[in-house]
Amino acid sequence: MKSRILLILPAAALLLSACGARQQQNAAVMAERVEQVQTTTVSRSTVTRSLEVSSTLQGWQTMNIAPSLTGKIEHIYTEVGTRVHKGDMLVRMDRNQYNTAKLTYTNLKVEMDRVEALHQSGAVSQQTYDQTKLSFDQASESYKFLEQNTFVKAQFDGVISAKNYEDGELYSGAPILVLTQINVLKALIAVPESYFPHVKQGMKVEIESDIYPGEKFPATIEVIYPTIDAASHTFQVKVRIPNSSLKLRPGMYVHTRVEMGQVNAITVPYEAVQKMTGSNDRFVFINDGGVARRVFVTVGARYDADVEILGDALKEGDRLVTVGQAKLVDGTALNVVKEN
Repeated sequence: MKSRILLILPAAALLLSACGARQQQNAAVMAERVEQVQTTTVSRSTVTRSLEVSSTLQGWQTMNIAPSLTGKIEHIYTEVGTRVHKGDMLVRMDRNQYNTAKLTYTNLKVEMDRVEALHQSGAVSQQTYDQTKLSFDQASESYKFLEQNTFVKAQFDGVISAKNYEDGELYSGAPILVLTQINVLKALIAVPESYFPHVKQGMKVEIESDIYPGEKFPATIEVIYPTIDAASHTFQVKVRIPNSSLKLRPGMYVHTRVEMGQVNAITVPYEAVQKMTGSNDRFVFINDGGVARRVFVTVGARYDADVEILGDALKEGDRLVTVGQAKLVDGTALNVVKEN
């Protein structure tokens, strides 16, 4: 047993010695490794910043015509595709409850007028006046409620985009009609969080549709949602789109472009930016005293062959590696064959 232990110990020592020698050899190779690269000086330039995002159009307002009463639908005054105006009659429900409420309201109004006159002359007590007024107010509210939900009218100009019942059917709660406003549309666009400081309410937007090549439709940013989605790292913006020509329709796929003016930004050649394998992290290499140093960056908009670098990871005067960067790791010695 002791002889076996004695044999194992020398073998382990030889193995450790071999590993150490291999590590020293690899370190020596790395120390001797020199990569040929080209670099350019990081500087700022004036660019016109713009944002292009695709979206789907929606009606500015959409209303489900769903009365707060159950019962028989006496008559539907419109069909799918019909354009209606604010105040137009859309649906008439069963009028039994409405007629009863109207009769009660009319009778109590007569009684209220009589008690009001007597109260002013001091012929009735305050208690009688208060009780009569309470009954009248309750009847008035009930009458108004039943009138609005028996004779259902359009709340805005629009088009009937859905119809789910016919005359005489029993209304069970699902919308009878759907009214959609189409003379004004909206688009909800998801904007990368890096643009949050630059997007402002009232900014002008250009809308383009593949259906109308070359035609641009003006729009305006109406609402900027105040929170960032943690999963997508975007925030939502609501765009208002006038559509008096009715060329655009809800459901259309469009491209939105927001011009955010000229800015003085750091831009670098797009090819100089690399992506970390297995993640969405981006990085570049700079020449730091003759050796490569990896710098993680956040990229913004692309301008032809260049891309904007957001934040302060890169500074003016840094020597950016633009050719040969694919072979580099941190600490690699550099031989700069060309500087731009």
